[in-house]
Amino acid sequence: MLNQIVSHTPVWVWPLLLALLWLGLSQSMTRSVTLKRITITPLVMTGLSLQGTIGAFGADPAVLLVWLIGAALSAALVLQQPVPAHTRYDEWTQRFTVPGSWAPLLLILGIFVTKYAVGAALSLDHSLRGNAGFSLGVATLYGVFSGIFLARSARLWRLTQRAEAGHRSIVT
Repeated sequence: MLNQIVSHTPVWVWPLLLALLWLGLSQSMTRSVTLKRITITPLVMTGLSLQGTIGAFGADPAVLLVWLIGAALSAALVLQQPVPAHTRYDEWTQRFTVPGSWAPLLLILGIFVTKYAVGAALSLDHSLRGNAGFSLGVATLYGVFSGIFLARSARLWRLTQRAEAGHRSIVT
């Protein structure tokens, strides 16, 4: 059955997976990134998460609410954590030095694998689309991934605010 699922996968999925793997692996090493970059990736991944939810289950208010709750709760938990040690923001260049982490790769793969598995499951059993437990569980999972992504970025945004606040207090 796995062979059947893989053979019916659209060809464009494999280059997408390679690009996502490259994106996740590139974040496993210490790097210098812009504010734009730390914002775009979480927004794109959140968009894929939300698109996966709506694509699978429609714009069902209960499903979207559960997605939002999952995102909000996971974001709240991550926002309570400090940024990783050695994370720095240079106000002059407006760039972050971010230590490598495997977390982005795991989150990216989590969203990809969830989207792939849900697509395969729904193609094998169309009745799952109307199964509240399945749809709410998947929406929660997608929401949790999104909340973590967004909160990781928000923690870095906080560094820019601290730098600006520190600069203002020195100048005045």
